[in-house]
Amino acid sequence: MSDEQQSPRPEVPGEGELLAMKEESKRRQRILIWTAVVFVLIAICHRVFLSGGMGQTGAMFIGLPALLAVGLSFTPRAKTITGAIMRGITFTMLLMGILLIEGFICILMAAPLFYVVGLVVGICCDRAKVRNDMNRYRCSLLGVFGLMALEGVVPQLSFDRENEVVVEREVAGTLEEVRERLEFRPELALERLPGFLQLGFPRQSGMEKVGADRWRILFEEGKDAPTELTVRVKDEGPERVRYVIEEDGTKIAEWLTWQDGVWELEESTGGLVRATLTVRFRRELDPAWYFGPVERYGVEKAAGYFADEVLRERADGP
Repeated sequence: MSDEQQSPRPEVPGEGELLAMKEESKRRQRILIWTAVVFVLIAICHRVFLSGGMGQTGAMFIGLPALLAVGLSFTPRAKTITGAIMRGITFTMLLMGILLIEGFICILMAAPLFYVVGLVVGICCDRAKVRNDMNRYRCSLLGVFGLMALEGVVPQLSFDRENEVVVEREVAGTLEEVRERLEFRPELALERLPGFLQLGFPRQSGMEKVGADRWRILFEEGKDAPTELTVRVKDEGPERVRYVIEEDGTKIAEWLTWQDGVWELEESTGGLVRATLTVRFRRELDPAWYFGPVERYGVEKAAGYFADEVLRERADGP
């Protein structure tokens, strides 16, 4: 028997298989086209929000992910809507980081909101009874998230922005010695910076005293020149010192507005002095239920770090 007789003939796909392959190819093309349309629309909305002064409001952090999630829910014949939305959101985060040139920390802060909104939309849309009336349900979702997205855009739908964080420390020394440390330029050691503040926030790179009562603090943000934070130190008595923020040119000013920090000293037992630092700031990001706790936590970490560095006893003295 010859080799040609022994070799099996290649199987030719039947008409049904060819039809299924063509249909699958068309389905993938529709998914690709629709996904591209959604991403383009989201990119346009992103730019519109930024140019319209809504980059720090609920429109950006609630409205945008809601539009993205609902748009991706139209993906043709996806296995699960939730999976399609999660993949789409992940790809969008990457696009924002590469094409839209957003800072890493901005994406890190916004990502949980995008995923939460997407997960809610996806899980609800995957329910069998919802699929029977999907369009009406999509409109309901857009209505709910649309109302939430108005926070920060409409003053009547905004919550209180004023915040206050208090940290206390007890240090050895007399009241006069501790009081003197508060006016002297501290040595801010980056190796002692809390882990949360190392996620990508601007880092202090230098500090200098300007005149008798001002500090100029320099921050590295990946730009050609460092940004500056100018602080004025006001003497309000032997037991009270106040830091007033005069100018903030850092990225942090887009997230919150520093107002002031007040030190209050009180003699304690055992040769200790209780030092209380009260930091007041204004939240600039919405929604409040998310960014309120995040910003308070970040400011608490920053205030605690600053208090430890200022009150730390230096070997060479003040």
